[in-house]
Amino acid sequence: MSDQPESFRDSIPTVDAAGKRVWMYPRKPPTGKNSSPDAPDFFKLRTWVSWILLVILVTGPFIKIAGNPLLMMNIGEGKFSIFGIMFWPQDFYLFALAMITGFVMIAFFTAAWGRIWCGWLCPQTVLMEMVFRKIEYAIEGDAREQKKLNEAPWTQDKITKKAIKHGIFFGLSFVVANLLLGYIIGGEALLDLISESPTKHTGGFFALLLFTGLFYSIFARFREQACTFVCPYGRFQSVLLDENTMVVAYDHVRGEKRARKLKGESWEERLSIGKGDCVDCNLCVTVCPTGIDIRNGTQMECVNCTNCIDACNSVMHKMKRNPGLIRFASMNQIEGKTKKRVFTPRLKAYAILMAALLVLLTGLLIARDSVEITMLRVRGTTFQVMPDGKVTNMFEARFMNKTGRKMDGSLKLLNVEGELLYSDQHMQMNPQEEANTIVVITLAPDQLRGKETRVTLGLMVDEKVVDTHTTNFLAPGGGS
Repeated sequence: MSDQPESFRDSIPTVDAAGKRVWMYPRKPPTGKNSSPDAPDFFKLRTWVSWILLVILVTGPFIKIAGNPLLMMNIGEGKFSIFGIMFWPQDFYLFALAMITGFVMIAFFTAAWGRIWCGWLCPQTVLMEMVFRKIEYAIEGDAREQKKLNEAPWTQDKITKKAIKHGIFFGLSFVVANLLLGYIIGGEALLDLISESPTKHTGGFFALLLFTGLFYSIFARFREQACTFVCPYGRFQSVLLDENTMVVAYDHVRGEKRARKLKGESWEERLSIGKGDCVDCNLCVTVCPTGIDIRNGTQMECVNCTNCIDACNSVMHKMKRNPGLIRFASMNQIEGKTKKRVFTPRLKAYAILMAALLVLLTGLLIARDSVEITMLRVRGTTFQVMPDGKVTNMFEARFMNKTGRKMDGSLKLLNVEGELLYSDQHMQMNPQEEANTIVVITLAPDQLRGKETRVTLGLMVDEKVVDTHTTNFLAPGGGS
């Protein structure tokens, strides 16, 4: 922590004292030839990670694992797929367990490495900083040129640049909205919609335009405020961080007291009068997309994007000082209380809980039936006694195929001898769909066990029982 006043905690950089929006003009972080050769080029590394994530984002609706989508959240039809594992309304307990496991994983990684998700993996950050921001740099220039253009009168050059930029922004937002729709309804359904005229799906098309407008407003105007105002994760992380959490941190022990380096001043003279390595160039602030000063310590608005690390390392290289004045480190490491990473009791507890949940979830998924059968008595019916004394019951059977392949199924009585009659002797179950049929069960008197007889039916696929269902068979009474 620096010895600067703590007033920065009373406000955020993106809003002035009157509550008016302060527009951020973050500079391009040093990379390539402009970065320090003695330290990692984090921006270049983030760019590579972002390209991988963007490829996954674009192809995600069309990637299938074992016939199931990589990720699908079809709330309307009650279909959810996570990494190719299908969840149905009947699997809500599994879906809830998966969400709890994910929550614990977030808590573990946040306690260990801080807000690494936000700066490196969050779709909002990846799209904003690695797509939309780079397009803005290419059209309007770096921060100084952007600010100058915005403050300039409306000339033909300004109109042209703004029109091109916002046109591209809107087009990309339309693509993002389509991809979001693909994650909801599935890639194949999305391709079918794209190939058809919008007049056949006017409601869906207008909804698509609505989401396009929403994404456009986020990436063109709202920007970093989605992270500082809307997203709860920044506030949530404050209860997870401690002095051993690895975060983007300023080494105040080495850097303070910060001061400009005077011409002709040697580093020996500078350090002897209590000045530190920080030359107060302010570059770490100007490259920050949320406008904070990392030298004030860990702040809610910091998304661990590492732009300040690259900026500071480039300055340290020019000053012929060691890199790492701003680096990934814990507060205890900065203050010299520990040199190595400490695996705290809290991290151990998170790790144990996370491992237990993963084992439980994996076991339940392995034990889960890929095909299920449920049977309900047809409403308003009980039983019928045939002239030969046999008794019939009528049921509605529902078959759920959770796999990504077609299946031909049939029913078989497992614990009694009798007859089955249903509309499709061999029921075809399409992938990820339900199949319904009416089943009539007929039992002879010698198979009955009083007024209610427990009957177990097996769903047969490829001559194997893949699921069973037990129900009550009603009869007049008696039996043998």
